[in-house]
Amino acid sequence: MIHSVDTARRRATYEDLLKVPDTMVAEILDGELYATPRPASPHARAASIMGGDLTGPFDRSPGGPGGPGGWWILFEPELHLESDVVVPDLAGWRRDKMPVLPNVAAFTQAPDWACEVVSPSTAGADRVRKMRIYARENLGHLWLVDPISKTLEVYRLEPPRWIVVSTHSGSDRVRAEPFEAVELEIARWWLEP
Repeated sequence: MIHSVDTARRRATYEDLLKVPDTMVAEILDGELYATPRPASPHARAASIMGGDLTGPFDRSPGGPGGPGGWWILFEPELHLESDVVVPDLAGWRRDKMPVLPNVAAFTQAPDWACEVVSPSTAGADRVRKMRIYARENLGHLWLVDPISKTLEVYRLEPPRWIVVSTHSGSDRVRAEPFEAVELEIARWWLEP
């Protein structure tokens, strides 16, 4: 369920966002307040396992043991991008662009990669508003994961538009940009049938 502030009267503010109950995820997209329920188990499973699959080899210093490294990968970071407040399911910053992970509640530097796990209540905002915001901020790669249809869509930004790099489904084993150095078994992301 999505709630929004009547933008004919005024744009949503961060104070509006703070009034949303903790049981919901709140964002400000294009001046509107979006509040959606916390993720259901298919969504939570996909984000959790995918995050683990990526943080192990990538969220470490570059060239160290255990993987290629070179990234900071976070679950649900709050991003303050111009007047938008966006909360992707996962986001990653290349360490060569952000050498030190700052101690902040919200990031103003756009990530280099983000992942949105789409659900019926978030698909419209994820596929339209958030993709437009991420393109405006020059985010290099975006993944859209649908745990119900068991799909992964991989996008690369070639300004000003998103290009579909690859699509995967079911039990595919994939090497997906920008993490193609490691093969991912996406069947692990889905709930058991």
